[in-house]
Amino acid sequence: MKITTNKVGTLHYTLKDDKGALIESSVGQEPLTYIHGIGNLIPGLESHLEGKQPGDKVSVVVKPGDAYGERDESMVEEVERSEFDDSEEIEVGKEFQYDDEDGNVFHVRIVSITDDKVTVDGNHPLAGQTLAFEVEVLDVRDATKDELEHGHVHGPHGHHH
Repeated sequence: MKITTNKVGTLHYTLKDDKGALIESSVGQEPLTYIHGIGNLIPGLESHLEGKQPGDKVSVVVKPGDAYGERDESMVEEVERSEFDDSEEIEVGKEFQYDDEDGNVFHVRIVSITDDKVTVDGNHPLAGQTLAFEVEVLDVRDATKDELEHGHVHGPHGHHH
């Protein structure tokens, strides 16, 4: 069976930056399982997996526009430290979300801290980077009706309810 829209793909991958530094890998761990064609993967990787089948190995270089986008410096903001609840653990690298007054949800990461300011970055950590993937397709199957309705894989290597 080939990877096409609404198929569940199971794969091992290794992700490196454009300088060859390892970012993450599933090799030796649980493989990645996803539903193809519904936006579960970055577009540049998903398009290269279309039509692949178990046993296929793929090397893919994905530019920022087909990955996590270009960095947007307007998404980096300095806020008063007093905006944080005293009970919150404030440390560089911590990720959290907040809602603005219009109900929009923002995901940000703390990038620096001073005595009175905290700088947060709303860009994805891999925004602006060219990414290199080594992928091995392990399995392909039809997605179940429930998986398609929920938008994610259930069962082994997927989401458990």
